[in-house]
Amino acid sequence: PIDPTNPMALRALVKELERGRKIVIFPEGRLTVTGSLMKIYEGPGSIAHMAGAKVLPVRIDGAEFSPFSRMRGKLHLKWFPKITLTFLPPVKFDTPPELKGSALRDHLADRLYDVMAGMMFKTSDIDKTLFRSLIDAKRLHGGGHQIAEDIQRAPLSYNRLIMGSFILGRKLAAQLGGQKTVGVLLPNAGGCFVTVFGLHAFGRVPAMLNFSTGAVNMAAACTAAEVHTIISSRKFIEAAALEEAVALLEKSAKFIWLEDTRASINLGDKLYGLLARTFPRWGLSSSGAETDASKPAAILFTSGSEGVPKGVVLSHRNLQANCAQVRARIDFSADDVIFNALPMFHAFGLTIGTLIPVLSGVRVFFYPSPLHYKIVPELCYDTNATILLGTDTFLSGYAKNAHPYDFFAMRMVVAGAERVKQETRDIWNERFGIRIIEGYGATECSPVLSANTPMHFKTGTVGRFFDGMEHRLEPVEGIPDGGRLFVRGPNVMLGYIRADNPGIIEVPPGGWYDTGDIVKIDEQGFITILGRAKRFAKVAGEMVSLTAIEIKVHAAFPDFAHAAVSIPDKKKGEQLVLFTTDPVLDRKALADAMKKQGAAEISIPRNIERVEIIPALGSGKADYVTMNRIAREKFAE
Repeated sequence: PIDPTNPMALRALVKELERGRKIVIFPEGRLTVTGSLMKIYEGPGSIAHMAGAKVLPVRIDGAEFSPFSRMRGKLHLKWFPKITLTFLPPVKFDTPPELKGSALRDHLADRLYDVMAGMMFKTSDIDKTLFRSLIDAKRLHGGGHQIAEDIQRAPLSYNRLIMGSFILGRKLAAQLGGQKTVGVLLPNAGGCFVTVFGLHAFGRVPAMLNFSTGAVNMAAACTAAEVHTIISSRKFIEAAALEEAVALLEKSAKFIWLEDTRASINLGDKLYGLLARTFPRWGLSSSGAETDASKPAAILFTSGSEGVPKGVVLSHRNLQANCAQVRARIDFSADDVIFNALPMFHAFGLTIGTLIPVLSGVRVFFYPSPLHYKIVPELCYDTNATILLGTDTFLSGYAKNAHPYDFFAMRMVVAGAERVKQETRDIWNERFGIRIIEGYGATECSPVLSANTPMHFKTGTVGRFFDGMEHRLEPVEGIPDGGRLFVRGPNVMLGYIRADNPGIIEVPPGGWYDTGDIVKIDEQGFITILGRAKRFAKVAGEMVSLTAIEIKVHAAFPDFAHAAVSIPDKKKGEQLVLFTTDPVLDRKALADAMKKQGAAEISIPRNIERVEIIPALGSGKADYVTMNRIAREKFAE
């Protein structure tokens, strides 16, 4: 045993390396108590650097399930767990010559952490289907391990989830015939999860319909994905007031109601489910389940914030890769309770809020709507939730309506889908003492590309790229310090499907996905989003960021909501329009406030549209399509 903070102890190890000996070091300095990567000490990286030695990454997998684990009480322990040692190729640390002292040590610690996190990702098995991962999770954590719960407050164990998936999947398959893609129109609850995996168990692909976009967009989604049957619930349709949408969808698709399907389950079905649960591999092999991880696992649809929604086809491997990327950088443990009010038709809600916890042995509580700002905090308190997922809009609403003690157990709040405003960070920090972890993603990337983490955090950025991601920046005229981001990796979608070309997957050229975002990346790898390419206006030949305008206006008038759009202008090319809920904001007050923040005259909107509420999509994102239409109609030349 050595003291990793003692310089003399480290020098002794350097001398041993220089003599040609090999040294085995646990760079975390302790056995994990989370099951994930913990703090990495700078010492091992410094030793390798000083001795000019290579680092050989080794992963020990499975020992955490032994009785000697430090995770007693958190995992399903076994006397003789399978233990696997995986050796990766050796790595030589090349450091910039200008780095000295603490800067050099910090760089080496980060490099070593990246090697270790990369090892966690590279040694994860992403080449298997999601249902196989569910079976493996049951084997690791035990069939009786309670993994999911919803507002019905009837906890679901792995045994119940797997048995229910086989029973429901078999009943649905009998009604689907040869249909491969099936629409799913259900709320965020355990029943939706069981439906998705029931479809997987019998070789079907769920197309997750976004009911917040309206009947017309859902009909277009069904056309794009060639959906002829939709699975839904009468109780949900009534509660969500979707009767008119169903009437439109029934013109081209048949509905299967879960209430009717459940009522038809008999003793034979239950015996089959019990047998398939006991021998799940037999159940999958006899049901026609997909075995190729590169085949489609789900079809999601873009939010439509900037146009007609497109179908995004994600494979089992895409979703598995993103789960592994997140787990390699952010620690989830069996002690956690994730509160997920984000719907499963949203990639954030599906991958981060559903697949990661259920396939990792982490308990998740499903709530059907993120818009219940008073109820969600109360349920977080009631369920002892430790991790909360949300967008800026939703998190701001929870913070303003919550009791200061509602989040007493919360250790992590993860935000995505839209930029987190400073006032949202401030209220969470001041009222609850919680730092928001902001990530960046896109449905097309399953969805997470990067995220700040408790160990690598920089305010104002969206963190660093996850492992396995390649990226490139293409120059954008008028933006010298950033570029248009293209990414490639195992989590990038199979491709798009569109209503005007149904069922045909448009593969990203060369595997590269154009995010449409303008970003800059600093020397440490932290990403700052400057705005979407479509969210830049060209005014009198100058590029103006609409996102930057919104940030400045929010900073000046934080008690109101604001959004900026641009419309054509004959003289200047484009003109700016500000939508605001401030009933008295005028051009002079706006100009004075923005100039105080250093805004150029050209970036100050001349047109102001006062509204009671900023138009928004069901995901919480601002509805820029609607605002553009309103602005064009009102401020036409």
